[in-house]
Amino acid sequence: MGVEFELKYRATADQLAALAEEYTGPWKNYAMQTTYYDTHDRILGSKAMTLRCRLENGEAVCTVKTPEVGGARGEWDCRCESIQAALPELCKLGAPQLLLNLGQLEVVCGARFTRRAAMIVTEDFTAELALDSGVLLGGGREIPLCEAELELKSGSKDAMIHYAQILACRFKLVPERKSKFRRAAALAEP
Repeated sequence: MGVEFELKYRATADQLAALAEEYTGPWKNYAMQTTYYDTHDRILGSKAMTLRCRLENGEAVCTVKTPEVGGARGEWDCRCESIQAALPELCKLGAPQLLLNLGQLEVVCGARFTRRAAMIVTEDFTAELALDSGVLLGGGREIPLCEAELELKSGSKDAMIHYAQILACRFKLVPERKSKFRRAAALAEP
């Protein structure tokens, strides 16, 4: 299991452009199309778990995330063309066995965005800076998505948090407490 710790910030297109100009990269560009799944009675949602299939530049990556202590998330990924085929593969990697007994899955919501990503390497930590721009989709509606994300890859969580606070202050970024999934899922609610 990987443990994911990330901080998200709402941003404008101008703020993302300023960040991209400041951090010269090298940048990697991704076209992302994400579909989130759950059962009809929202078993995963009731356990604060998310299940998705994301096309990253056309390549399918299926992921399940679970809540962990301190704002982190458990995360398992596998390359698989369908979410149903991915479930046993994710469990083999250590994801909760609950996935094997879900039954029929349905689409809850989604997202379509471009991501520019670069690694930030300091003495105390390594993190990925991701600049995401696109739309969140749910219930036949969509809302704009424009955010900066800093994901810890190794090193000190506290040092990355401090760095992120400086970054947010410098570029006037607003903390985003809700995940892409939670924001898109809210669109799908009646």
